[in-house]
Amino acid sequence: MRAGEPGAPTTVGGDVGELVVMWVGFPLLGAAVGGLLPLVADWVAGLPWAPVQGWFELVAGLPYRRALAGGVALGVLAGLFVAFVGTRERLIVTVDRAGARLRRDGVDRDLARRTVTAVFADRKELVLLDPAGAELARERSDLSPRRLRDAFREHGWPWQDTDPHRDAFRRWVAGLPDLPPGADPLLRVRQRAVEADRQREARELRGELARLGVVVRDEGRRQYWRTVPLPREENPDGR
Repeated sequence: MRAGEPGAPTTVGGDVGELVVMWVGFPLLGAAVGGLLPLVADWVAGLPWAPVQGWFELVAGLPYRRALAGGVALGVLAGLFVAFVGTRERLIVTVDRAGARLRRDGVDRDLARRTVTAVFADRKELVLLDPAGAELARERSDLSPRRLRDAFREHGWPWQDTDPHRDAFRRWVAGLPDLPPGADPLLRVRQRAVEADRQREARELRGELARLGVVVRDEGRRQYWRTVPLPREENPDGR
């Protein structure tokens, strides 16, 4: 979505079509799946390994019309819940010549243009770097890399086609001697979070590692890392 005036902010994400898919498509899909519930409830209730068998037995014992209405209603509610979560978790990026705003979960994060020296898409993640190569932001989304590129370039941002520091990353294995003090235990904990798909915890630990001067990127369940110089006031040696 783009404002019509020259130099006006450009927004990527939050399109009407996307909202229609979530708030109409998901409830309709849920209704369709819920409508199948009375047809399969008796069969599922007879499977010895099926979970919550008592619930399926209850549905199978209801009159068909009542079970159908209940299944459709539950499906619609489930679809609305998925749409609500999806709406809050989607990333919306607004860019102009002075700065960029990243909005997720109702929280805005503002980045000034003067603090950013590189912007790029790392697969499904939008990344912004500072002059030292540290990550100012790494946000996962399904936004089009082409639309992001066009938006940032339109307003004079330093969009890069690839990560300028990609060759500096090394794969993490436990016990590496070159990591800053305290980084290896955090990477161990984060590895467990990545393997368990605990995204919020993995993101928080990424922030903790950044305070130690460690930049982390993931490829599947594998972690890769590189180091950046800490600001003088954060350097534990004071140098």
